[in-house]
Amino acid sequence: MTVAYLGLGANLGDARQTLKDAVVCLAQQHAITVLAKSSLYRTAPIDAGGDDYFNCAVKIETTLPVRHLLALCHKIEHQFGRERPFRNAPRTLDLDILLYGDQSIDEPDLIVPHPRLIERAFALVPLIEIDAALIIPQHGRADGLLAGVADQRIEKVKSTCQCPMLNAFATGAGTDGKGRCE
Repeated sequence: MTVAYLGLGANLGDARQTLKDAVVCLAQQHAITVLAKSSLYRTAPIDAGGDDYFNCAVKIETTLPVRHLLALCHKIEHQFGRERPFRNAPRTLDLDILLYGDQSIDEPDLIVPHPRLIERAFALVPLIEIDAALIIPQHGRADGLLAGVADQRIEKVKSTCQCPMLNAFATGAGTDGKGRCE
């Protein structure tokens, strides 16, 4: 089993609900256990146009090799209507592998840690919410990297969910089975 961290983002459609549903989708995969989920954050697009993004991060445990995890992320994005008409296009769902164990991978189509992880508040802040002491290979402790993204707008979204558990929708408990609060 490998502990990995995924970054989720969306800015088309009902982005907030899409992220919640995507976490449920991840939790329903037989080779993945969702261990933790950050709050939702609202951020301005970076190097792109369009509406603000909603972002979160999840900590998972998986038996999937990294390439299979990447393929699964792409499959889930496609199921949620993701299209790639151009670089940094607005999207219905974006799933990024931020960290995969303590591995460093540098291949043409897969770089882990995610190549812009430490440059993007929308990836770093939710990750730190899950585990501030997390070590990012080649960069050090995650919370020590916050100063580098301090100028980026990021707002924690107040939850309207009154579920008894913060991560209830990831497991289905306290939800209507579709990741929505009962």
